[in-house]
Amino acid sequence: MNRRSVLKTAGLALAGSALLPFDSLAKATASMSIFGEKDTTPTPRSNKRKLGATLEVSSIGLGVQNMTRTYQTTIPSRPEMLNIIRTAFDKGVTLFDAAEAYGPFEVEKILGEGIASFRNKIVIETKFGWNIDQETGARLPGLNSRPEHIKIVVEGMLKRLRTDRIDLLYQHRVDPQVPIEDVVGAIQDLIKEGKVLHYGLSEPGPQTVRRAHKIHPIAAIQNEYSLLWRGPEKEIIPLCEELGIGFVPWSPLGVGFLTGSIDANTRFAQGDFRGMETRFLPENLASNMALVDLLKNWSVQKQATPAQISLAWLLSQKPWIVPIPGTTQMAHMLENIKADEIKFTPDELNKFNNQLDAIQIKGERLPPFVQAFSDVEAPQKK
Repeated sequence: MNRRSVLKTAGLALAGSALLPFDSLAKATASMSIFGEKDTTPTPRSNKRKLGATLEVSSIGLGVQNMTRTYQTTIPSRPEMLNIIRTAFDKGVTLFDAAEAYGPFEVEKILGEGIASFRNKIVIETKFGWNIDQETGARLPGLNSRPEHIKIVVEGMLKRLRTDRIDLLYQHRVDPQVPIEDVVGAIQDLIKEGKVLHYGLSEPGPQTVRRAHKIHPIAAIQNEYSLLWRGPEKEIIPLCEELGIGFVPWSPLGVGFLTGSIDANTRFAQGDFRGMETRFLPENLASNMALVDLLKNWSVQKQATPAQISLAWLLSQKPWIVPIPGTTQMAHMLENIKADEIKFTPDELNKFNNQLDAIQIKGERLPPFVQAFSDVEAPQKK
C-alpha cells in the first residue's frame, strides 16, 4: 500500500506555518499515559551538516508540530509521539523542531519529555513571535517580539522543554512593530546568560536578515521550501549563501502533496488547513499533479519513494540545507530520514531540474491573510 494512501490518517507537520491550531489541547493530552524513558544510543548516520559556522546537525531533522493535532484535527497518541521522537534519535536524527505556538505550548512539552534522556546529544530549535498569553495560552491579535516578552517566552520554553538552554531560537515571524535591532539585542542578552546558543529568523524580509546578521551572526533561516514552493530560490537562498547562513525548509514535502497521497480527486476534510490553499483547489490540483507524476517516475528510476526523492532533491541543492519533515506516523519518519541515502548524479540532477522547470504550479501557497506575515521587513530603529 502507498505510504500515505489514506489521507485521513496522515499526520504531516506544517512546521513553521503562520496558520496554527490554537484549540486547547492540553486537557486532551494530559490524561494520556506517559511513555517510559529508555537509555538509547543512536545509530550514527554518516551525513551531518552545519547551520551557520558551527552548529552541526543531522542532514534531516524532525518537525513535531502536528504531534498535538493533525491536519484532520485528530489528536495523536502521546505515547506514540514520544516513541517516534526517541526512535528518530536512535536512527541518528539530532535536529528537532518545535515552537511555542504549536499547541500552543503542548508540542514543546511533548518534545521535552521525549528527548529528556538524551538532551545533551541533540539540537532543539523552537520559535517565539506570536502574541500568545504566557499564562493561559490564548492567542491574542498579531505578533509580539518586544524584548521583554521574548525573555518571558524563553523562560517558559526552558521549563516545557526540560532544558537549561535552547540551541537554536527563531523569531517565528518578523514583527512589523519592533525593530530587528531590539529583537537581536534581547537574544544577545539571552546568549550571554547561556539560555540561547544560536538564533535564526523564519520567513523574513531580506533586508531584515542583513540588519540582524550584522549585529549578531544568524545560524539559520527557516522558510517554506520544496519542489512545490521554490520561492526562496529567488532571493533568500542566495542571501544565505552570501552570508554563510544555514537554511531549514519547513513543509519540505509540500504539506503531503509530494508524498503521492493526494490526487486530482482529493477533497480536504472540514478544518484541514490545506483546503484553504488555492494550489489545492480542484481546478488547480489536476494540473499540479504533473509534479507528482514526475516524482513517481523518478521513484521508479531511483528505487525510492516520492517523499524520499523530494527530500533528496532538497539536500542536493546546497550542503547547508536541512529539511525538517514532520509526521505522526512512525513508518513515515523512518522513510523520510533514509532520503539522505538517495543521491543524484550531476547528469540526473540536471535532467530532473529540466523536467521540473517545465511544470508550472498553479495557485498560491498560502491564503492572503497568512501570506501577509511572510517577507516582512522590520521597522527601522529610531
